Amino acid sequence: MPKSKFKKWIKILLPLLLGIFFVWYSFKDTTQEERTAIWENTKNADLLWVILSMLLGLLSHIIRANRWKLLLQPLNDKPKISNCFYTVMFGYLANLGIPRSGEVLRGASYASYSNLSFEQSFGTIITERVIDFMVLLIIIGFTLIFQAKELLFYLDLNQINPLKSFFYLLGLGLLILIILRLLKFSKNTLIIKVKDFLTGIMQGVKSVLKLRRKWSFILQTLAIWSLYLLMFWIIKYAVVGAENLTFGAALVGFIAGTFAMTVTSGGIGLYPFAIASVYKMFDIPLDVGQAFGWVLWIAQTVLVVALGVTSAIVLPIVNKSHKFVN
Repeated sequence: MPKSKFKKWIKILLPLLLGIFFVWYSFKDTTQEERTAIWENTKNADLLWVILSMLLGLLSHIIRANRWKLLLQPLNDKPKISNCFYTVMFGYLANLGIPRSGEVLRGASYASYSNLSFEQSFGTIITERVIDFMVLLIIIGFTLIFQAKELLFYLDLNQINPLKSFFYLLGLGLLILIILRLLKFSKNTLIIKVKDFLTGIMQGVKSVLKLRRKWSFILQTLAIWSLYLLMFWIIKYAVVGAENLTFGAALVGFIAGTFAMTVTSGGIGLYPFAIASVYKMFDIPLDVGQAFGWVLWIAQTVLVVALGVTSAIVLPIVNKSHKFVN
C-alpha cells in the first residue's frame, strides 16, 4: 500500500478505533447493575429537554453561519447565509468521520459556489477557529478560578507539599521563559513553525478587530458559546439523577467534553467517558454521568447527521446556476 494511502487510512481509522476503545473502557469496570442503570437513564431521558437542547444547537449553527458571513464580506464576496449554513453543516458531518477534516471541506465547498479561492475561504475559517479557541481559553480560566476549591479538594489538599509546589511553580516559570527565548531566537525549523502558528493566531485576532462590524462579530461569538453552554446545561433536566448538578460542575464537564470531541470521531466513546469522569469529582453517580454524556452526544450527533446530509444534497441544487470562476 502506498505511503500516502496508508496515512489516509490511519487518519480515518485511528479516531474511530479510539472511540471504540473508549466505549469498551467506559464499561469494562462497571457492574451489570450499573450498565443497566446507564441504559435505563439514557433510554428514559425526557425528550422535551433533549429536543430543546437540539434546537439550541441548531440556533448556534445558524448564528455561526451568519458570523462567518461577516468574515467573508470584506473579501469582495456576496455570501448567502444559506450557502454559509450548508457548508458549515457539511463540514461538521465530515468531522464525524475524520476529526478537523470538516474545516478543509467547508472551505473547499464554499469556494466551489462563490468567487473566492479555497485559500481565501479557508483563511476565514482559520480566523474563526482562532477566535473560538481564545473564547474556550477564557471559559477554562473562569472555570479554574470559580471551581478551584472543588478541584483542589478532589486532589486532596493534605497530600500537597507546599515546598514541592513552590519548586514546581518555579520550574514552570523557568520553562515558560526558556520557551519564549527559543521562540524569539531559535532557527530550528520546528520551532519556527510553532512561532509562525502563534503569529497566525495573533493575526487572526487582529483581523477581527479590523472588521467593519466587529461588535456584531463579537456579540455573535458570545451568543454561539452561550448557546453551547446552555444546550449542555439543560440536559441535567432530561436525565434522572442529574437535577442537582451545579453550573460549576457542568462547566468542568463542558470543557472535558469539548476536548473529547477533537480526539475521536465526533467524540464517540470518549465524550460520555470524559463527562462521567469529571462528574465523579462532584459526587454524580457513574450511571448518571454516563447517561448525561450519551444523551447529549446522541442528540447533537443526530442533529449534525440530519443537517449535514441534507446540506450535502441541497447545496448543489440551490447553486446549480453558479458559474465557476475559480
